[in-house]
Amino acid sequence: MKFSKKLAAAFAVGLTLVGTAACSNGGSNSNSSSSSSSEKIAKVKKTTNIVFWHGMTGVQQSTLKKLTQEFESKNPKIKVKLENQGAYNDLQAKINSTLQSPNNLPTITQAYPDWLFNAAKKDMLVDLAPYINNKDVGWGSSKASNIKSALLDGAKINGKQYGIPFNKSIEVLTYNADLLKKYGIKKAPATMDELKKDSQIIYKKSNHKVVGAGFDSLSNYYTLGMKNEGVDFSSKIDFAGDTSKKVINFYADGIKDGYFRVAGSEHYLSGPFANQKVAMYIGTSAGEGFVKQGVGNKFTYDVAPRPGKYTMSQGTDIYMFKHASADQKSAAFTYIKFLTSKASQLTWANATGYVPVNQAAADSAEYKDTKKLKLPAKLEDAMANLYSVPIIKNAGAAYGNLNPVMQNILAAAQKKQNIDDAIKAGKAKFDAAWKQ
Repeated sequence: MKFSKKLAAAFAVGLTLVGTAACSNGGSNSNSSSSSSSEKIAKVKKTTNIVFWHGMTGVQQSTLKKLTQEFESKNPKIKVKLENQGAYNDLQAKINSTLQSPNNLPTITQAYPDWLFNAAKKDMLVDLAPYINNKDVGWGSSKASNIKSALLDGAKINGKQYGIPFNKSIEVLTYNADLLKKYGIKKAPATMDELKKDSQIIYKKSNHKVVGAGFDSLSNYYTLGMKNEGVDFSSKIDFAGDTSKKVINFYADGIKDGYFRVAGSEHYLSGPFANQKVAMYIGTSAGEGFVKQGVGNKFTYDVAPRPGKYTMSQGTDIYMFKHASADQKSAAFTYIKFLTSKASQLTWANATGYVPVNQAAADSAEYKDTKKLKLPAKLEDAMANLYSVPIIKNAGAAYGNLNPVMQNILAAAQKKQNIDDAIKAGKAKFDAAWKQ
């Protein structure tokens, strides 16, 4: 479907692989702020230019431009140059290559924290805690920022607040309310066991014409499956161990029996969902606008919290590089503060489908009562327990490897083969990713 292709282009969800290590950091301006909270933070008193690298396209890019124009009109001394670097993988590659020439880096960039693990290690990023705690440039405290603490924690690297959350999404359950009602299912499944049971009912009662459910991101499926079993994502995971096999077999059994499916070559299940080939799927909340477009008037869809205790926090943060001058750093943080304000986040969320990182925006009637999307009214429950992949060495690489590993295992399951060999091969790749 066309809108599935648009979704694939617009949303590169989940973490991507950690890039190559940066070379030595270039010399910093002697007046620039360090990570020390005692460092004096400059007020912007003269015209200051900053550069923002991003990977936004379509409505995301046009909304970012609109917000930036509004910011510049309110802050005439600050000029923001938006530089689109293409898709997220292009942006990551550009950052990685430019880290070797620090003075050519932008003032700020969108990024996943794992992209910048080595940059943080090389002391190339600005610790933003002093800016957050500054009452003139920042908010005075992280609490006063109104940004959800779990999202702020997800933008930390080695315990330091290098990033500020910007465009965020979570995994949610999207379901065909008409189909569930038709087959006697009174409410959306809240647990994985309920998801399995309801999927079996739908598959059986539809005479095997409608698959019960599936997951867009296999990396997220495995990571959250382990988290719901009490296991955090780390190199200590035994991919061929009992707990891991329990998580893998839950999906594999459904694939073998037909009541679960994967996205496959379509990348996202929104297409099969709109065509009523699958009754429910777990995917990014940022895709709801595409779902709405694809479903049209064919049936009534709805959204619910992801089955299980935890959901995945996804999307990028904004990071600042140390090579910038003191004025540029203050100007850039003033811009970040504007982008994460209640008003800006309401504009952003309503236009793009991303969830507001500003809690006041998320709690507002203007957001919760919107008729454009179904998620806002359910967001509080859906975000009750957030989890993100820890920002530790090679975590991004190991996480990224999960998708092809799980694809191979589930492909074997679809052929009704014994999956033990695929799990063993997956363990070797998973372990190697941690050790690279």
